[in-house]
Amino acid sequence: MQTTSKLFIFVLTIILLSSCGKEYVFDQSATIDPKGWSYPDSINYEIDITDTTVIYNLYLDIKHTMDYPRQNIYLQIATQFPNGKRIKEKLSIDIADKTGRWNGNCNATYCLLRVNLQEGAFFNALGKHLITIEQFMRINPLPGIKEVSLRLEDTGNRR
Repeated sequence: MQTTSKLFIFVLTIILLSSCGKEYVFDQSATIDPKGWSYPDSINYEIDITDTTVIYNLYLDIKHTMDYPRQNIYLQIATQFPNGKRIKEKLSIDIADKTGRWNGNCNATYCLLRVNLQEGAFFNALGKHLITIEQFMRINPLPGIKEVSLRLEDTGNRR
């Protein structure tokens, strides 16, 4: 194989790999116990912010089985800032529509639902931010949830 052909293939491979998917500066998943998601089994994500000028999109991905028993899921999301201040928010997410059709991308065994938590988000403080997610349903343990992922995407914009 000629040197120019090898170089062309190498450059093409680099271009293809660099253009695949979004770039997440934080991407972490938590696997839920197959017996169900219990109240005390909160999920913690620690994000270390090193630049307060970056604008992000924040996503929550919920992977659930086809036998998830409800149309929605209630979550409690808490954020603890580097200075120790903590805020909490309850969030209702529709897993299915009113007819029972799943809202996520599904295959034969599970569905993956992407929830846009916040577009154009930014952090005012440098340091570690702790995000805690708890299931807040009336069912304990909550069956059918397989995995919960938090993703922070750098939009390429600055404030």
